[in-house]
Amino acid sequence: MHFRHILNALGRHRIAVALLVLEIAFSCAVVCNALFLIGNRLERMQRPTGVDEAHVVEMFIGSVTPGSAEAVMAQTRTDIAALRAIPGVANVAVVNQTLFGNSFSASGVGLSDDAKAPRISVTQYMGDANLADTLGLKLAEGQWFKPDEFITEEQLEAGRSGLPVIITKALAEHLFPGESAVGRTIYAFGANRVVGVLDRLVQPRDSGPTESYGYAMLFPVTLPYTEGAYVIRVKDAMRRDAVIQDVLRTLKASGPLRLISPKYAFTLESQRAKYYRNDRAMAWMLVGVCVLLLVVTAVGIVGLTSFWVAQRRRQIGIRRAIGATRGDILRYFQTENFLIASLGIALGMVLTYGLNLLLMAHYELARLPGYYLPVGALVLWVLGQLAVLGPALRAARVPPVVATRSA
Repeated sequence: MHFRHILNALGRHRIAVALLVLEIAFSCAVVCNALFLIGNRLERMQRPTGVDEAHVVEMFIGSVTPGSAEAVMAQTRTDIAALRAIPGVANVAVVNQTLFGNSFSASGVGLSDDAKAPRISVTQYMGDANLADTLGLKLAEGQWFKPDEFITEEQLEAGRSGLPVIITKALAEHLFPGESAVGRTIYAFGANRVVGVLDRLVQPRDSGPTESYGYAMLFPVTLPYTEGAYVIRVKDAMRRDAVIQDVLRTLKASGPLRLISPKYAFTLESQRAKYYRNDRAMAWMLVGVCVLLLVVTAVGIVGLTSFWVAQRRRQIGIRRAIGATRGDILRYFQTENFLIASLGIALGMVLTYGLNLLLMAHYELARLPGYYLPVGALVLWVLGQLAVLGPALRAARVPPVVATRSA
């Protein structure tokens, strides 16, 4: 294959070649960054929470006339006992905030009680002795709270401090890098001694810096149903919907007039799907943009190559007449396209990093990993070869006699 001949031929069509190179470069830049964004969205949507989501359902109840704190707490205990009696229920607890919910509770956490000491915002979960088992939380180090360590909401509001705390592994590694957090003291509600480290538990809302998503702490506070939601662990994930119906009937029969509706009963998996619906829509939109750009690029390659084949029928016939095989003609156009695509990809890689820097500056996007570049290049090289294949095969089928007679 004489590359000099190919380059000479391309030099006679500088404008057309330049436009195709720019089209490929633009497609490379957009496709690489779009694939990166899609990957980020998918990774974000699939991040584990540390909760056994398949077996957990949530139930929010609104109280018309809550009554005294003692009456509400007594009703909470009645509800929990009734819910645990449902055949499909494994455990029940009350928690102050739920994953993928609307509420978000957080406190500033530091390693000193000095008001000027640096602090970070950490989400705080509060629940009774059954919360860990209900959510399916796993302890990586230390121990669970002891029965006598749980306090009531009234005690917390009265300023009770010095509570023991269980923190997540991510938070422990941030606060005590390379060291065990068990037995150490953090300052949130006064001085809080770390008694355990959870393998994983995340913030209710997937927002803010990625590294802080796994920062969470758990306090031993027994809450009434009016200050949070019931979380219910089902025995069989396949029967969650049936259990929800049993829960609704049980709660309606369990206490006074309250706002109990199927609209406020959710599986945790459905809450995740609802929370990330915008991310899914964005991912599909980016997939559509990539497909559209690749189709437009392929059509451009097909159109330009078809035009060149029509212009070069005589030259093709001459080459066939002096001994060029159909394979030679096919390889000629494939090599020509490979060179054009390579120029476009080289320029596209520069544009890719430029676009990524722009996104980093304005949308807090992470730096594009280098492996996306060869992936994008491979996609465009394969696309170019497939797009040029049809016109190249038509050129290879031109009979020598017909070609040499053409004007």
